[in-house]
Amino acid sequence: MTSSHSRISPMATSYPASSIRKMFNRALDFPDAVKLTVGEPDFNTPEHIKAAGIRAIENDNTRYVANAGVPELRQAIARKYSARWNRSITSENVMVSFGAMEALTFALDITVSPGQEVIIPDPSFPNYMGQVHRLGGLAVSVPVTEDNDFKLRAEDVRAAITDKTAAIIINSPSNPLGSVMDRADIEQIADLADEHGFTVISDEVYDEMVFDDAAFTSIAEVRPDFDRFLAVGSFSKTYAMTGWRCGFVIGATDFIAPMALLQEGLTSSLPGFVQEAALAAIEGPQTAVEEMVASYARRRELMVERINAIDGLSLLRPAATFYAWVNVSEWGLDSWELATRLLEEHNLATIPGSAFGPAGEGYLRLTFAVSEDTINTACDRLEAFAAGR
Repeated sequence: MTSSHSRISPMATSYPASSIRKMFNRALDFPDAVKLTVGEPDFNTPEHIKAAGIRAIENDNTRYVANAGVPELRQAIARKYSARWNRSITSENVMVSFGAMEALTFALDITVSPGQEVIIPDPSFPNYMGQVHRLGGLAVSVPVTEDNDFKLRAEDVRAAITDKTAAIIINSPSNPLGSVMDRADIEQIADLADEHGFTVISDEVYDEMVFDDAAFTSIAEVRPDFDRFLAVGSFSKTYAMTGWRCGFVIGATDFIAPMALLQEGLTSSLPGFVQEAALAAIEGPQTAVEEMVASYARRRELMVERINAIDGLSLLRPAATFYAWVNVSEWGLDSWELATRLLEEHNLATIPGSAFGPAGEGYLRLTFAVSEDTINTACDRLEAFAAGR
């Protein structure tokens, strides 16, 4: 017996596919390609963190734990950010999640209803668009341009607000742009949130990956009385723990409490042994983090120097993260065509800027979380492409 309607829901059939993953999969056909695609530290998880996870398994910490996270980890996160933000954060303000992606999912789940609008930067991490779509919300893009040093501006946000605006997602430090928003704009966005009654969901997963000449401001530290925020964090990038899938979200208790109920219905809880490893990360020595960030800073200098020496390419010096947002517009190819040709003709895998939104056209995202040799080889291949045009 056949049915007149599709077996697959309209939400699933129209879910926006990630062009990052599309290019990643395309690159699998070129096993010897130099890859500047995936945003992942090239370091292994530090030994003391791995040891804590292994020890937890050996001690049989392999059962269900509290939905919102084990108390010790929630308390440790609260202590760290109370000190950093100079505001009182308790464990009741913290929810532990399966990576920052689940934290973002829950942040949208509790603040956005179907048909409501969510303002997002363009270019931005493509999963923002997908998460809003999954909820039945409407993503409203605000262009972020090179003229403004790739920083989202409050005046542009103001122009995008309607009576349907339920939330805004900001991402500073930014993937893919490598920029850090100015404090004044973050303060003004907080004012707009109070004025119009929307929530600021702040993706801060690169908050530790800021270089010496930049000042990062969290939405949580703009005013002690501002509580219309959900700050999303992660252990993935900071501690080279991408596969451990440990993130968190911090916000007002009335925001956090329902998230534990959502966690119960989705995944129950993050594994206890993963949370013990995360506790060791946050409470143990931070020297590995400092060394990783210093290494990214050196590689950034190499990337900036090499890219800006190539005819037709330009790169604003990234203030944070491990991404170079390279202007390729002078080459006159759309970014997907360029990325495809670099892969097929020069065995170089990159991510087209259009994968991050329409305003990303004319750019490539290159990661410098790779060795200096890899950066040099990649830039040699970009030079070869420039010479052969």
